[in-house]
Amino acid sequence: MPARPFREARVDLGAIAHNIATLSTATGPGLKMVVVKARGYGHGAVPVARTAEESGVDWLGVVSIEEALELRTAGIRTPVLAWLHDPNAAFDAAVEAEISLGVSYLEQLDRVAAATGVADVQLKIDTGLGRNGAAEGDWAALVAAAAAHERAGRIRISGIWSHLANAGEAADADQVAAFERAVEAARAGGLDPHLLHLAATAGALRVPVARFDLVRLGIGVYGLSPFDDQTSAELGLRPALELSAAVASVKRVPAGLGVSYAHDYRTERKTTLALVPLGYGDGVPRHASGRGPISINGVTYPVAGRVAMDQVVVDVGDAAVAVGDRAVLFGDPATGVPSADDWARAADTINYEIVTRLGGRIERTYHS
Repeated sequence: MPARPFREARVDLGAIAHNIATLSTATGPGLKMVVVKARGYGHGAVPVARTAEESGVDWLGVVSIEEALELRTAGIRTPVLAWLHDPNAAFDAAVEAEISLGVSYLEQLDRVAAATGVADVQLKIDTGLGRNGAAEGDWAALVAAAAAHERAGRIRISGIWSHLANAGEAADADQVAAFERAVEAARAGGLDPHLLHLAATAGALRVPVARFDLVRLGIGVYGLSPFDDQTSAELGLRPALELSAAVASVKRVPAGLGVSYAHDYRTERKTTLALVPLGYGDGVPRHASGRGPISINGVTYPVAGRVAMDQVVVDVGDAAVAVGDRAVLFGDPATGVPSADDWARAADTINYEIVTRLGGRIERTYHS
């Protein structure tokens, strides 16, 4: 068997396919978009997109035109929506590659309409998240301009969309109502969009009225729960990424030895320290110093002391740990290792951040 990479993010594409199928069933009929932004939430955009395409999804979602073009260069033909653009972006390549463009304001719409070819556009309305998307007061002007550009043959309006803030039932209901007002105004203004979407994973699962024509499946595709009160396993999802590294050194040390910067940790007895070559330069959160869990040979230990740029130290006591043994930071807890959620709790963050921040020194490998 070939040696595993020194630092490895091992991605189970079979788990990705399983999660897509599970979420598709749970969210009912309608179109599905798999979101592969941020390098596929750290899992690898192209391999995940290929798996999604093989699974029969209807759309792929990315943030930037560059991410969308990467998919096209890799031969992926599934429709792609890209929605967050440089104010100075040139849209010609995206239009030529048949990438649907999310548009949030009038000047941006005019720039898209000026591109060579007929651009496919999905107008975004801010229904209450306060981020990207036209404010409700600006919506009528955006709709009027979109209708004029469409009549002139410069663009076609295929969709209207927004994003839930996940701020509770009342806020969800208000956003659904705001979205419906925006759609009604768009149709009254001469547009006939056939693709309406508001819900991502959390909304698709818990706010059925927000499903409309399509749901965008993001974090759930990667086997992670978007909820604080329901685990991945309870949702029927399988975490798809395992982060590990080979133990780089092992040494016996006396009691009272300070470990890592500032000596926040000192050994209580004669013990063995194992060095794991992953640090905040690789995306391991420094905020998890002294708390982040690491499994070696089936036993889970907390990080000893501070997370450094390139490495962490684990106090394994008298356990028989050797150079080359595999240290697993997180993966599928069903296999007995820590989860991305465990690391999120240790760092006071969310599982999304744990997987998406993984750095370039980590080699990604794929299996089904």
